[in-house]
Amino acid sequence: MSFGSRLGGFNSTVSSLSTPATSATATIQDLQNDIVVNNIGDDSVSDIAFSSQAEYMAISNWDKKNRIFEITNNGQVEGRAIYEHDAPILSTRFTLDGTKVISGGADKQVKLFDLASQQAQTIGVHNDTVRVVRHVTCGPQNTPCVVSGSWDKTLKYWDTRSPNPICTLDMPERVYAMDAAQKLLVVGTAERHVVIINLDNPDKIFKTTTSPLKYQTRCIGCYPKGDGFAIGSIEGRCGIQYIDDMQQKTSGFSFKCQRVNKTATKESQIYSLNSVVFNPQFGTFSTAGSDGSFSFWDKDSRHRLKGFPQLGATIPVVSFNRTGMLFAYALSYDWSKGYQENTQNYTNTVRIHVCKDDEVKPKNKRK
Repeated sequence: MSFGSRLGGFNSTVSSLSTPATSATATIQDLQNDIVVNNIGDDSVSDIAFSSQAEYMAISNWDKKNRIFEITNNGQVEGRAIYEHDAPILSTRFTLDGTKVISGGADKQVKLFDLASQQAQTIGVHNDTVRVVRHVTCGPQNTPCVVSGSWDKTLKYWDTRSPNPICTLDMPERVYAMDAAQKLLVVGTAERHVVIINLDNPDKIFKTTTSPLKYQTRCIGCYPKGDGFAIGSIEGRCGIQYIDDMQQKTSGFSFKCQRVNKTATKESQIYSLNSVVFNPQFGTFSTAGSDGSFSFWDKDSRHRLKGFPQLGATIPVVSFNRTGMLFAYALSYDWSKGYQENTQNYTNTVRIHVCKDDEVKPKNKRK
């Protein structure tokens, strides 16, 4: 991916994506065969990640544990490993070669777990909570490294063989969200700042701008091609953004999601958009949030492929596997209503949905 020399402001148009009431609306029956992942912990799920090399999945939890599962050929989900932080884990990912798992959390540590040796080690430390981690390739040599964003207002790159960061970038505010694809790294911080980094030059900030959405950033997902990103906020809105300013002017827009419309009063209840993830094979994406529902979308045709009903619990995170045909979603408390709502009988589960073609494949563009 080339950043080029042009990147203008995020002048987005507000749009409602096309949501025809027939094929785009799913029912509970469409989810009845979803696979339930057992033994995910008793506290809230914070993150889900799939390996890009094999059918392995990591689930991080507020109970300080990271659990690694394998999805077998017969559709069973079996536990393979578990390791622990000293405080709640907030983010996890597999390394690009699939041999290790990285994680960060409220203990301010970045950890690396080796699947072969079953050993975990601390590879980095921040001065405050580590909110998000990713594994990326940097520079013209595509050097692999771990990148972590923290509430200490820094971004740090780590060589897994050294306890000292390769480099540190100061962020405008506390890091709330981050994602990477190809040579694109996008960071969302408090006060709606958006930081864009070209990983060919990872020690420099390529561009700092402001979110096109009016309220606090909750999540970011980069397009598989690395030419743009989607950004979600607490007001149930998603912004579709491109790196190139000309493409942004023609194709960038924002739309409403995670809304529950009340027919009788004509009012709309607004919920946080907690997770936006892109299908690695088809380039379509999913949104999910505090209303307890998720949808699949095609940004290029501005069309909702499939919307699913509310499932009775908030959804803190969703994730596609490497083929884009398995979709994991957590039904777990997302802390959106404070600690009072975190009761012992609140739903806490992860399910895996086997996607149908019409749910995730883009539609033919209208002529």
